[in-house]
Amino acid sequence: MRCYLPTDTPLSENRQLLVGAYFTQEYALESAALFNPSMVWHPNQSNLAAGSRRFVLSLRAVGEGHTSSVTFRSGVIDGDNQLSIDGPTKFVTTPEFVPDAVYDKELFFRKLAELDLGNPFTGHVLSKLASAFTLDQLDTSLKSCLREYRSQHHELAPIVEKVITLAKSNYEITYLPDHELSERLIFPFGPTETNGIEDARFVQFQEEDGSSQYYATYSAYDGKMVLPQLLETKDFLRFKMHTLNGPAISDKGLALFPRMVNGRYAMLSRQDGEHLYLMYSDMLYFWYAKEIIVKPTFPWEFVQMGNCGSPIETDSGWLVLTHGVGPMRKYCIGAILLDLDDPSRLIGRLKEPLLTPNENEREGYVPNVVYSCGSVIHNGHLVLPYAMSDYATTFATVPVDKLLSSMI
Repeated sequence: MRCYLPTDTPLSENRQLLVGAYFTQEYALESAALFNPSMVWHPNQSNLAAGSRRFVLSLRAVGEGHTSSVTFRSGVIDGDNQLSIDGPTKFVTTPEFVPDAVYDKELFFRKLAELDLGNPFTGHVLSKLASAFTLDQLDTSLKSCLREYRSQHHELAPIVEKVITLAKSNYEITYLPDHELSERLIFPFGPTETNGIEDARFVQFQEEDGSSQYYATYSAYDGKMVLPQLLETKDFLRFKMHTLNGPAISDKGLALFPRMVNGRYAMLSRQDGEHLYLMYSDMLYFWYAKEIIVKPTFPWEFVQMGNCGSPIETDSGWLVLTHGVGPMRKYCIGAILLDLDDPSRLIGRLKEPLLTPNENEREGYVPNVVYSCGSVIHNGHLVLPYAMSDYATTFATVPVDKLLSSMI
């Protein structure tokens, strides 16, 4: 760096550190805020005391320039519902990044059609590819077909760019087992995420064959538009990021049910920025049908409402934590209960908020807000991680039976 310095005057240690940070583009991921947590059970439950369970906590980290990423913490809840958080590492590690190793032709063409890109040109491009293809093979086919249609180059070039954007928006990142969980990071990689990955709602999804994996719906932000997308992982080492498609994919706050409901995928959403909707689909990446199931009713949720994470299955029904926005843009957390067999039926609801920001939680990155992206039940208690004014994160617990008995 010395040849770039304006003088030979010796630099102080602080100035050397500052120059070094700029030169290496060091980025403080959590410098502005660490909030909107989502909690799921850790895939490794070994070497624990009786009654204890290990968890994974995902958090929205905001750094310089208001860029959001997903960071992780791990911890244990013991038999008395006491929480301990593992200390985080000092630095994060960059993962190995690859576009989808293999694209499925039928699925890819369907996504193109949803984006109004299913035309004779893209059909010709895909006809040159096998049923499974790589990004390099797609790029080669696009260039080859563009040469064939050279007289329409000006018209087709924007289509080619959009096809590549779609492909690069579906990608994978991989960490090694010796990377601590807090060392792993999901930083914006795809073209739809350039300005941030926001509010991941994790859920441990039980497949019909008895296996399980983790999904997370999140908001991809490119500085102009917010697009709901889906993350998939089995071990928190390999993460697959996918675009979601269909007319029912809009707005923020999608939350996937933890299992199939009546043989179909089910998801909560907020289509119009105000009401809570229920959606079903036979395909995880395509959503068409939607219906309103809950409307703002009480003063503390009059402005709008949405969910605070995926529904939790109980013997009494699907427990759904909600967020309500009332006067002065105050965010509170409430709860509703949906019928197990027919989640469109609302069978219980808190009249008063479960949680409101107190005097210690009103000041922060965004004032007057408490918010969560996912909770768990342990030992008969709801364990609720929540953000305080979009700045920091804490926890609350409440007996599930007391919560359910308080519903009208």
